[in-house]
Amino acid sequence: MARSSRKVIITCAITGGIHTPSMSSYLPVTPDQIAANAIEAAEAGAAILHLHARDPEDGRPTQDPAAFARFLPRIKQATDAVLNLTTGGSPTMTVEERLQPALKFAPEVASLNMGSMNFGLYPMLGRYESFQHDWEPAYLEKTRDTVFRNTFKDIEHILEHCGGNGTRFEFECYDTSHLYNLAHFRDRGLVQGPLFIQTVFGILGGIGTHPDDVVHMKRTADRLFGDDYVWSVLGAGRHQLPVTTMAAAMGGNVRVGLEDSLWDGPGKLATSNAVQVRRIRQVLDGLGLNIATPADAREMLSLKGADRVQF
Repeated sequence: MARSSRKVIITCAITGGIHTPSMSSYLPVTPDQIAANAIEAAEAGAAILHLHARDPEDGRPTQDPAAFARFLPRIKQATDAVLNLTTGGSPTMTVEERLQPALKFAPEVASLNMGSMNFGLYPMLGRYESFQHDWEPAYLEKTRDTVFRNTFKDIEHILEHCGGNGTRFEFECYDTSHLYNLAHFRDRGLVQGPLFIQTVFGILGGIGTHPDDVVHMKRTADRLFGDDYVWSVLGAGRHQLPVTTMAAAMGGNVRVGLEDSLWDGPGKLATSNAVQVRRIRQVLDGLGLNIATPADAREMLSLKGADRVQF
């Protein structure tokens, strides 16, 4: 098969704030585990590493900048990958809590959720007979009655505080309305292209994972943003590979990682983030697509460069 000239960015989301330690012994929790998984994922082909932090004692999500400081310099020293810090944190955190790491470290990229939504993790309670830590079932149950808050004011606050230090954003869009919210901020001049749009499929409270859903989000983004955006896609849980494969065939970039799915096939836990990166690379290779390097990703997204971050 002749190779396309197009280059595909692989993002790897290393640990996130969705899954809890009892769900997989392979979920990175400690700074050593997060750093090792991130470096291995970059070596496997991930151009962007999307990073959360956890309390090393019990695996609870944390946005304490001190927790990020324990692994950020190590990853930066070991790899040229673009480091993308979350401002999402977890659905139970305030926007001020969630903002702190990106505010302190001024990364090349920070994630930004583009609307408030129900974010239901509670169905996972029925999939596990026991939990290692008391906080885990309480955390999951709380999402039955939690709105993941991302108001217009919240989004403006993050844009205003982080945009000034040269950080660009991974705009996470969980439904069609989030694309329209992004267009609103673009029209107001608060964000500029090329927009890095991460469309998210399969979170309870957001859009589903049917092929029509993927096509609809792409078609809407095309209409709103034309050629002034870079499209990336993630699928939650068992939908990770089918959704990313479809998106890659449609001209998109892809995101994998243990934040989004713990699995490497039916009933088989992924033993590392790199396993999922290598799996999607096989798909991209089969489609005749080239893998973007970190330098390619920086050019495609107009990033400021690793020499201008604060870590």
